Amino acid sequence: MTYCVGVLLEKGMIFASDSRTNAGLDNIARFCKMTVFERPGDRVIVMLSSGNLAGTQAVISVLNQRCAAGDGTDSLWSARTMFDVAMLVSDAMRDIDHRDSQYLQENPAGFNASFIVGGQINGEPQRLFRIYAEGNFIEAGIHTTYFQTGEAKYGKPVIDRVITRTTPLAEATKCVLVSFDSTMRSNLSVGMPIDLICYLRDSLELRMRRRFDDGDRYFKTLSDEWGEGTRQVFRSLPELVW
Repeated sequence: MTYCVGVLLEKGMIFASDSRTNAGLDNIARFCKMTVFERPGDRVIVMLSSGNLAGTQAVISVLNQRCAAGDGTDSLWSARTMFDVAMLVSDAMRDIDHRDSQYLQENPAGFNASFIVGGQINGEPQRLFRIYAEGNFIEAGIHTTYFQTGEAKYGKPVIDRVITRTTPLAEATKCVLVSFDSTMRSNLSVGMPIDLICYLRDSLELRMRRRFDDGDRYFKTLSDEWGEGTRQVFRSLPELVW
């Protein structure tokens, strides 16, 4: 299973992903689910992947090859807008699906790769997209400030209660990390390391990037204080009068 979050705020964007994959209870591995394409001053593109690992890796490899080709092929480096970026990711997904679909017919899961893609290209605002396994996608807006993929239900309540479009980046970052803590406590298929990016709007470069591994002091403090704070609030709630 996977848990990935992309958040679009007035002051910037937040991206976070776990690194645990499993093909059964006795086959657990770690793979980074965050991919970055960055040219400082020109563009920052962040991709978070979920679903079948072979499918997501194939899509990312196709995108990397097209970026490296330098032969006029449409690529993430030549895309003029983030909408074009979403279209290129969608096209790569369909190319892989078309190539592999006949061999996956016996597998009920089929090609189930999906992505959260966001960032900013010089000359346009920052944008965030959720791309589904079929290759179609939606864009975040005023009333939809974030997207999740994978095991979303445990982290969703805290994000819904805290984050709005005007939430400061620092507060929203803490909220996203708390949502990961809640998810990992309830689902063992989501786990460390957590990759985190906080992008400052119009900076066109990544200045804040962090990986949290097992035993990370900050993450443990955040988890402990959130748990204790939740218990304190619970104890202060008014008693039910029967």
